Amino acid sequence: MTDNTSPATSRAVDVVAAEPVGREIGRRLLITLGPILISLVLAGGVLVAVGVDPLAYYGLVVERGLLSPLGLQQTLTRMAPLLFIAAGLIVAFRAGMWNLGGDGQFLLGAVSAAASAPFLVQALPGWLALFAAFLIATAVAMVWSLVPALLRAYQGVNEIITTLMMSFLGVSLANVLVKLVFLDPGTTVPQTRTLAVADRLPRLFETTITSGLVFGLVAIVVVHLMMTRTAFGLRLRIVGANPRAAVHAGLDVPLLTVAVFAISAGLVGMGGAIDIIGIQGNVRADWNPAYGLAVIPVVFLARMNGFAAIGFVFLLSVLSIGGESAARRLGVPQHFTLVLISIVLITLAIAEYLDNRLNQARRA
Repeated sequence: MTDNTSPATSRAVDVVAAEPVGREIGRRLLITLGPILISLVLAGGVLVAVGVDPLAYYGLVVERGLLSPLGLQQTLTRMAPLLFIAAGLIVAFRAGMWNLGGDGQFLLGAVSAAASAPFLVQALPGWLALFAAFLIATAVAMVWSLVPALLRAYQGVNEIITTLMMSFLGVSLANVLVKLVFLDPGTTVPQTRTLAVADRLPRLFETTITSGLVFGLVAIVVVHLMMTRTAFGLRLRIVGANPRAAVHAGLDVPLLTVAVFAISAGLVGMGGAIDIIGIQGNVRADWNPAYGLAVIPVVFLARMNGFAAIGFVFLLSVLSIGGESAARRLGVPQHFTLVLISIVLITLAIAEYLDNRLNQARRA
């Protein structure tokens, strides 16, 4: 049977088929870039109110966080731990469970890596010592997640409350460990022993970018593929979406629930380890970057898509690094960086909400 479709007709069909795709891309760009511009205007109003030129501030944010070679390297380095945290949150949220204990898991993983790595490099080859410290941090974070996991799995206790409580305890315990158990006696400032720069993760292409960035990218891509393309990921999503259906399907719901928390917390703990063995080298007392809470809205704005989360993590890193530098140069309080990031995330969330409402209205 011959195909009588003319080339002109084929081209017309292709154009019609491509139009919805083009509109979708345009819509996504609009609800992403539009809120960012609105956020800059709102934050600029705050800067004007305190006597700071917003154009100068934003210029420094872009220059220091994106355009300057050193600033871009710092931005990409900052992404490494954030990517691991995002990967861990994607596992939990796609499985319908709330892991809000990221800060505690992150710090305990970081302290575990900081305490073990300086001793391990003296007894093991460099790569093996770092890998062992990485595994220790992962295991500690996974163990810390057992309490909310078991309470959710066997008692039905809401994990929002338990993970927040465990996060508070984890942050406090990490500080106690730094000040008492793992304190470096050779320093006046309370901190763990410092991992020598030569013993840390290698840099990429003779830059200051840690190779942990590559590991973070691999982790979030693997997690995305696991949750969307594998039978194990499907089981995890079913358990979170409809536990009763999971039971009828013969799934071990309590075991899978514990697995979700363990994998999620383990990935967050990996982020803490990467930050130490690749960047910081030690943990100081009362150090808490609060990455866990900052990444939660990023994951939701990415709609729990691993590839989209990479872009949002990059944006968060640019604002963080550039904002910190601009604040120092212009005398703006450091907390304004968090204000700027918060405004951007809030406006993006509002745009997503309005977009969803419009889509529901069209379907109705």
